[in-house]
Amino acid sequence: MINIRKLEAELWESADLLRAGSKLTSNQYCMPVLGLIFLRYAYSRFKMVEAEILKNRPSRGGRVMPVEASDFAAKSALFLPKEAQYDYLLNLPDDISAAGLFNKDGQLMNSLGEVVNNAMQLIEDQSEQLTGVLPKSYTDFSDELLSELLRIFNNSALDEVGGDIIGRIYEYFLNKFAKNIASDDGVFFTPKSLVKMIVNIIEPKSGILLDPACGSGGMFIQSGDFVNQSGMNANSAMTFYGQEKVEYNAQLCLMNMAVHGLTGVIKSGDEANSFYHDAHNLDGCCDYVMANPPFNVDKVKAESCENAKRLPFGMPGINKNKEVGNANYLWISYFYSYLNEHGRAGFVMASSATDSQGKDKDIREKLIKTGHVDAMISVGNNFFYTKSLPCSLWFFDKGKSEAIKDKVLFIDARNYYTVVDRTLNEWSDWQLKNMNAIVWLYRGETAKYTALLEEYSAVLGDDSFEDILHQLMDELKDLQKRAKIEIENAGRNDKKRVQTEYDNMIAYKNEEITIAKEACWLYEKFGDGVYSDVLGLCKVADISEIEAKGWSLTPGAYVGVAPVEDDGVNFEERMAEIHRELLSLQAESNDLMDTISQNMKEMGL
Repeated sequence: MINIRKLEAELWESADLLRAGSKLTSNQYCMPVLGLIFLRYAYSRFKMVEAEILKNRPSRGGRVMPVEASDFAAKSALFLPKEAQYDYLLNLPDDISAAGLFNKDGQLMNSLGEVVNNAMQLIEDQSEQLTGVLPKSYTDFSDELLSELLRIFNNSALDEVGGDIIGRIYEYFLNKFAKNIASDDGVFFTPKSLVKMIVNIIEPKSGILLDPACGSGGMFIQSGDFVNQSGMNANSAMTFYGQEKVEYNAQLCLMNMAVHGLTGVIKSGDEANSFYHDAHNLDGCCDYVMANPPFNVDKVKAESCENAKRLPFGMPGINKNKEVGNANYLWISYFYSYLNEHGRAGFVMASSATDSQGKDKDIREKLIKTGHVDAMISVGNNFFYTKSLPCSLWFFDKGKSEAIKDKVLFIDARNYYTVVDRTLNEWSDWQLKNMNAIVWLYRGETAKYTALLEEYSAVLGDDSFEDILHQLMDELKDLQKRAKIEIENAGRNDKKRVQTEYDNMIAYKNEEITIAKEACWLYEKFGDGVYSDVLGLCKVADISEIEAKGWSLTPGAYVGVAPVEDDGVNFEERMAEIHRELLSLQAESNDLMDTISQNMKEMGL
């Protein structure tokens, strides 16, 4: 079993160490390194498909007929000419200039960078989707650096194409680079837990999916995973369309999709500026719209926006320069307008948009009155890599059931998250499932909720979740005591091994405790599967309640504040105890000051 987290970290550490030793910036390094990961994926997939083709390959004169590009096309796979195969690049001689290698145009190549550039060009010639997408700046790298990078990604664990190991590695690197590189209008990478939340609530099954601000393609990847996990083939069931103004980001997106085995139509550059162009002519056609658009964009030309249409509720406010001063409600209007009669949308938006006034409020009122606003989720600080501001997740559903047609589910998740490090929070997989469960109950989908409880029981056991949690906490205490004794008693040569063994056991026990806590969190609120409003967490409000709140869509305005849990400590007794402790410390401080003064006198100071 591959430890994917360990593999991700080791590969990143090796690659980043090389960058630190070169003169390349993160920006110069990002695309070419991701290109090599793509190349490694393409080779693994090529070898897998080649093996399938050769199984039933006819032979002539005792020799198996060689595979051809047409054989791969028949299996919707990418054919790699010999000079574009990873193994070929890995085994080249050290002195390229003396090897007599020629590129596809017949020119002599003098460096490994030129050879890798040529490999990328050869791959583009095999795929219309990748034309002009793959990086070809490898001559910026020294032969030594490039050779070492090729060696780093020559890891046998990356051959497990079916398990999407390389897709995970690509996303991990993308995430790491995202912390160092900010693109035009913000970041190109939406944190995975936000994307997963959107996909889980939208539940894509089949049809057209559009992301009009697609960045590096995270919405497509997670949607593809969701569809594949349901037993369907994402490329057959879904048609992915994207618009991305920044061409660099669009290249990342197309490589990302290719590494995950997905195909799509991505437009970039000026024609893909979603404010002024519906590049795919999809207004009113989409089954799903998902996006993380740039927030609070200003100086958007009002006339060009109006000409581009997709504004069912009218224009937001326009300033004296005939510009839209804040484009948040342009995006919101577009996402709604793209949906067909049963379509669903989910997107990330600045928190301020749930309550903004003026023309924004007018648009929001009209939107709410359609009955198509499905759910609103408040997200706390530090979910993004390059900014710490809170945000909101919005969900539309034009196919809502009659029971909830005029209702909106509000969830305030600002205090529900897992801390990754000092500057970053996320939702764990179990937290994502718990939040999803609230939406299921609101929609009346109790079977899904029951299945989640069964999933918890399958992991934790059949006793009550609370009993299991207490038992695990006791087991952890015993384990920590045993660890302390055995590490102290271990011989010098065994100490490190014993420490590592107990560290792993304690980490595993803590993981079990975390799952048990999440199971308790869910069950104590919703029991065996009956939705009810939970103070400080969630509330279902109807349109009359929303009108009474001035058409606000801020979850905090509806869910209220959770009561502070009683910690069982008597306040007066505890204050008296603290006071006694303070007096004792002051007396001790005075004694120390007297001692110091006496010592200084004795020293003649």
